[in-house]
Amino acid sequence: MSLLTDVQLPAVQLAGVSKSYRGAAGPVPVLCEVSLGFPQRALTAVMGPSGSGKTTLLNCAAGLDKPDRGKVLLGDTDLVACDERQLTEVRRDRVGFVFQQFNLLPMLDAYENVALPLRLQGRRVKRDRIMEALREVGLADKAGRRPAQLSGGQQQRVAIARTLVAEPEIVFADEPTGSLDRSTGRQVMALLRGVVDRAARTVVMVTHDPAVAACADRVVFLSDGEVVGRLDHPTADAVAQQLSTWER
Repeated sequence: MSLLTDVQLPAVQLAGVSKSYRGAAGPVPVLCEVSLGFPQRALTAVMGPSGSGKTTLLNCAAGLDKPDRGKVLLGDTDLVACDERQLTEVRRDRVGFVFQQFNLLPMLDAYENVALPLRLQGRRVKRDRIMEALREVGLADKAGRRPAQLSGGQQQRVAIARTLVAEPEIVFADEPTGSLDRSTGRQVMALLRGVVDRAARTVVMVTHDPAVAACADRVVFLSDGEVVGRLDHPTADAVAQQLSTWER
């Protein structure tokens, strides 16, 4: 696994981030003054009870949502200060996403889905590069198949190839194994682990599964919109024990 050091500059830094959503009785706070850094070239898992703010934290860190207060620094770019055009460019050129629901375009085959980010960036699509991305996830022989012709695990692997082909600085994954069986989930986590160990990139992942979190270099625990704990070099048992503490 990657080595974590306290002197390593974070890939993304949140400083005093707060976020509320409008409810029937007024604003509902979701994140409360969160200050947190995600280390470069490491896999960080974010965990906590349902409603603790995990996905909101991920969305703010990725530039998908703007906090009410605070800063979100991607390198030296403050995402909170960016306008929508600038945020679109950041999400297109610097950030990758892997979601529980895959989000593949059903009318495109695996090859075309993987090539899509490069087309959106206006970059030249080289067949060798697309096929190499599919080979890396073990699906070169499925390049001509549409999502409906693939299993859930295969679709998630195509989604990972689509993310990696654009060479993002950081990959955000929201419950990437949530809809997969345990065996297939292990395969997907091995791919995300390889993004860090072999491609030297940064991954931030929301998960509810201690076994999945054990693949990370660090686990951050949220409760009621606040960071309440951190665990470096986690094991599944240690993660489960920490979770039981915050969920009481």
